[in-house]
Amino acid sequence: MTTRRSRGDGGIHWDESRQRWIATASLGFRADGTRIVKKRSARTKTAAKDKLKEIIRDYEDGLAIAPHAYSVADAVTYWLAHGLNGRSQDTVDNYRTLADKHIVPALGPRKLRELSVEDIDKWLARKAKTLSTRTLRLIHSLLNRAVKNAQARDKVKRNVVGLVEIPTGQDGRPSKSLNLDQAEAVLVAAEWSRLHAYVVLSLLTGARTEELRALEWTHVVAYEEKRKAWLPVTEIGWSHERFGIYVWRSVREGGDTKTVKSRRTLGLPVRCFEALELHQTLQTTERETAGKNWKEHGLVFASQLGTPLDSHNVRRNFRQVAKRAGLVAADWTPRELRHSFVSLLSDDGVPLERISRLVGHSGTTVTETVYRHQIRPVMDDGATAMDRIFSDEGGDAA
Repeated sequence: MTTRRSRGDGGIHWDESRQRWIATASLGFRADGTRIVKKRSARTKTAAKDKLKEIIRDYEDGLAIAPHAYSVADAVTYWLAHGLNGRSQDTVDNYRTLADKHIVPALGPRKLRELSVEDIDKWLARKAKTLSTRTLRLIHSLLNRAVKNAQARDKVKRNVVGLVEIPTGQDGRPSKSLNLDQAEAVLVAAEWSRLHAYVVLSLLTGARTEELRALEWTHVVAYEEKRKAWLPVTEIGWSHERFGIYVWRSVREGGDTKTVKSRRTLGLPVRCFEALELHQTLQTTERETAGKNWKEHGLVFASQLGTPLDSHNVRRNFRQVAKRAGLVAADWTPRELRHSFVSLLSDDGVPLERISRLVGHSGTTVTETVYRHQIRPVMDDGATAMDRIFSDEGGDAA
């Protein structure tokens, strides 16, 4: 006589319509009062018993509601949709592109509970043949965070992605900086561009491209001697001797700068505030020309209708400047103006610690390993140094 299973042990029955054995386990109730029932099917009764044991084991491990067929693609898709709150749409789109191109085609169909360290090792090894180390780290991070998110929601017992060592990939595009002659050529070439002031500020202050794109006129300030205060140039004009910018915002989600130390105030070299004064005049003309079509955002660097610039606008305009300056335009990007700022100050003798503060780094490591091209330990001030470096041309910038 067949012994009846105890309550909570589940059951097995034959489904005539499907011609399969069905393992069924009742695992309690949901918050709305409906019963949680998990089922697995198998061709043989022995296999169905094994499936039933698996359901009960998962229940005891806290994975009662995890779908048996939950895949890597399911985990990645859910994380992209719900795990990136607070990130900009550009960031989300970038992550989704990387996932769709590198993660889902290779690992997407794999059941998440069956994903192994070997699967990840082999996947990264294949990718290392074509991708840079930086991109490898990024796609590994995306997968790791997606699986960690699934683990937190009881979709998988453990996160095997975090156990894998990331291999070394291909050499990425090397960062570089302009030498002094090239920098002078770029500054001259930029005079023919709407983004003349943008190029000047990028090169002579080292501000990030996302920081300058978010710069507002209220954050361009002059020091008024009478009141002993820094006030917006929109209020007190340009008839002053000292100018600065508040680098307090960026185009990142929420408007915050990249790090806490990225929030800084920078003195402006002469060439910068002269370019900004001209730029303000140009923008006033564009505002009058646009009339009712002008969309006021208070931005220093905006389109001809006042709307915010995106990275593509800036990159396209900068490459036109680079071409006019006699450079191979495709080899240069706006962020390399920031690299050039670091290298020019370094070559002029500004110490590494001071350079790192000027560019908003939390320490000197990134400044030295990523941005610097020449470092010499001699003291000096950033804006003053830039005035000296470009002294021959500074008086003609206006």
